[in-house]
Formats: sequence, structure tokens, C-alpha cells
Amino acid sequence: MNPDLAAPTRRPGVRWSRLVLWAAAAGLLWLVFLLYTRPGFLVMLVDQLWSCF
Repeated sequence: MNPDLAAPTRRPGVRWSRLVLWAAAAGLLWLVFLLYTRPGFLVMLVDQLWSCF
């Protein structure tokens, strides 16, 4: 068996794009967490939710 064919090949940009994607997801989760620590935001969110019913 040819060892060159057995080794997986990756493009150089895949690692960086995956890292950027994970960093963006972590940043978005952090922003959501910060919003939930504000009581005024939670009251507004519940009021909007209950106004739908």
C-alpha cells in the first residue's frame, strides 16, 4: 500500500477557518450569557413572550 494515499490530506485554511468558527460560536454564547445576567433584559423578554398569548 502506498503510504501517501493512506495519510489524510488537509488544506491549510481548514484549520484556521474551523478555529474562527469555534471562536465566533464561543463569542456568541458569551454575549447571550451577558444578556441573561441583566434582569431588565429578562423582564422585557418575558413580557414580550407573554404578549404573544
